[in-house]
Amino acid sequence: MSNQIDLSKYTLRTDLAIDVISDDLEGIESNVENFNDIKVTNVLVKEVGSKKINKKIGNYITIEFSDITDYNHSEALKEVFSKKLKCLLEKMKINSSASCLIIGLGNDKSTPDALGPLVINNILVTNHLFLYGDVEKGFRKVSAISPGVMGQTGIETSDLIKGIISSIDTDFVIVVDALASQSIERVNKTIQMTDTGIHPGSGIGNKRKEISSDTLKKPVIAIGVPTVVDAVTIVSDTINYMYKHYSYTKDNINKPSNRLITGGVNYLKKDVSVDNNLKQELFGVIGNLNDDEVKQLIFEVLSPIGYNLMVTPKEIDFEIEKLSDIIGNGINRALHNKVDNLWLSFLLSKKFLNDIIFM
Repeated sequence: MSNQIDLSKYTLRTDLAIDVISDDLEGIESNVENFNDIKVTNVLVKEVGSKKINKKIGNYITIEFSDITDYNHSEALKEVFSKKLKCLLEKMKINSSASCLIIGLGNDKSTPDALGPLVINNILVTNHLFLYGDVEKGFRKVSAISPGVMGQTGIETSDLIKGIISSIDTDFVIVVDALASQSIERVNKTIQMTDTGIHPGSGIGNKRKEISSDTLKKPVIAIGVPTVVDAVTIVSDTINYMYKHYSYTKDNINKPSNRLITGGVNYLKKDVSVDNNLKQELFGVIGNLNDDEVKQLIFEVLSPIGYNLMVTPKEIDFEIEKLSDIIGNGINRALHNKVDNLWLSFLLSKKFLNDIIFM
C-alpha cells in the first residue's frame, strides 16, 4: 500500500502557467525579459511538459509589474503588453489585415469578475465602419462583445461565441477574463496571454466549456489577470512570509542601521534563507511539512466548515478599472498600426469616429 498523498485537488486554484512551472521540468522552455521594473516570462509548453503541469501545449507570456497608479508606469506597461501581443500574433501567423472578435468574459455585476466587460468598454471597434465605406490603412476589422455568464443568460458562453462567429466569420478571437492565482503577490499584478484558449471559471472550480481553437475552429488568444486567491493560498503564503520575516529579523535585529527604520524592513526584497530548524522552532510539527503538505492541511481544516473562501484585495474597484484600461488600450495598439497614445484617447472619447477614420 502506497503512503503517497494525492495532492492534485489542492493545486487546482490557479490559471497561471507561471505558478506551476520550474526550471528543471522536462518539456518546458522559458526565458525572462526585463523592461525596467516590468518582468516578462515567455514559456513554451511542449507535450511532455503539458502532462506534468496539466496545462495545454502552447505559448504562455506572463507580464509581472508592481505599481499601476503611476501614469508613466502604466504607459510603459501598455507598451510592453502591446509589444508582446504583437509577438504572439506573429508566432500564430496572424497577419495585419486579419479580422478580430474580442470577447469580454465575466460578470459585470461582480467587480473581481468584471475585467472582461470593462476591457470591452476600452476597445476601438471598427467592423461596422468597413461595412459602409473605405477605412484608412492601419486599421483592421475589430468586433467586441461581452456575452455575460451562464448564470445570467442560461447559455454556455462558448455556444454564444460560436453563434457570433458563424454570423460575422472573424479570422481570430481574443478572449479576456479574470483569473485565479496560487500566489498573493501576483493578484492584480500579473497579466497572462496564451494561444491555448481558456476554461472560464476553472480557477475557482466552476469550469465551463473550453474556449479554444479546438472548439471554435479559429485561432484563440486568451488574456487574463488574477483578481482572486483562495484562503488556503493566503494562509500558506502567510506562513512562508512568517518564516522569512523571522529569519531576517533574527539575523539582523542587532544591526545599528535597522534601529533607525520605524516602519520595518521589506524582507521580501532581501535574500533571506530559511532552514528547517527555524521552521520547527516556529511551528513545531507543522514546520516539518513541505509546501504542498501545508496546503493540504489547511485545505482539510477550512473546507469542511466552508471557509476556503475566494478573496480579492480591498482596492479591487480602482485596480480593475486601471487594468481594464491597460489591457484594452494595449490590445488597440497591437491590432491597429495607426493607433498611438494621442489617437487612442481622442478616438475613444469622441462621437465623430466616422469623420476621423473615413477617407
